[in-house]
Amino acid sequence: MLTQLLLPLLISALGSGAMAAQPAFPAKPVRFIVGSPAGGGNDIVARILAAKLSENLGHQVIVDNRGGANGIIGMELTARAAPDGHTLYMGTAGHLSVNAVYYPKLPFSMERDFVPLTQVVSLPFLLYLHPSVPAKTLGEFVAHAKANPGKLAWSSSGDGGLPQFAGEMLKLAAGINTRRIPYKGSTPAFNDLLGGQVQYCIEAVPIGLQHLRGGRLLALGTTGDKRLPFLPDVPAIKEVFAGYEVQNWYGMVLPAGTPAALVNRWHAEIIKVMNLPDIRAKLEAQATYPVGSTPAAFAAFRKAEESKWARVIKEANIRAP
Repeated sequence: MLTQLLLPLLISALGSGAMAAQPAFPAKPVRFIVGSPAGGGNDIVARILAAKLSENLGHQVIVDNRGGANGIIGMELTARAAPDGHTLYMGTAGHLSVNAVYYPKLPFSMERDFVPLTQVVSLPFLLYLHPSVPAKTLGEFVAHAKANPGKLAWSSSGDGGLPQFAGEMLKLAAGINTRRIPYKGSTPAFNDLLGGQVQYCIEAVPIGLQHLRGGRLLALGTTGDKRLPFLPDVPAIKEVFAGYEVQNWYGMVLPAGTPAALVNRWHAEIIKVMNLPDIRAKLEAQATYPVGSTPAAFAAFRKAEESKWARVIKEANIRAP
């Protein structure tokens, strides 16, 4: 009888001890690898999330910029990291979907070396123009480019990124002949536009919004399906060239082998942050619209994006260097 009375207490005590023995998570600073240089749209969104995650988790979430090679450098580093939940990767559609169908050989496999976490945001690009070009509208820009074939240069981040594809698709849609200058990331590509070394580029809204408001650049069009509410005078490019649309997105993955419990924990933490009104307002003010899909939904979406961009690469005859 005494044994029957004491047994539940013993089980309870053992259970409490097991729970107490579980290590706190995170147990150390978290490395948030971003496959783009500091200052680009991907980096800006990552830092908004990292700051709030640091507050919520009680450990610093450190943004580690590993730009270059269209995210390949940062992704390879992530693939080799310990799958203990203390290393995450945030990249663009180009990093996470295009690379696999653009480059014939990568030092990692998306299916083998990564665990999908969530699509963070979706976002359109803007067509930015340096004011030295005598054009104020998309139509005037196209007319000037046609009158000066091969003379206008445009910048984009590394080969295989969506800014490159968006620019090549614009050339096809508008029937213009311009020269692309590739860079190691969005930030150096955009800086050369500001300096007048190139005449235009297609890039994320956050990287250039302050320069539009300061009059240092013009915006001729958005690559999304409609005008942006805070730039109502900037048309969607599809208003001029039917069928033209490029929607970028940023997503997060973890190293393969990360336990499901940690994947679920991270997903819950990130969704909690993204649902905060002040965070949503910061993101939406820069035309980066929160998504927060489940790991399974993100895996399916990422794979569908691979197929879509494989078709574009084939139809536009875009070749890896």
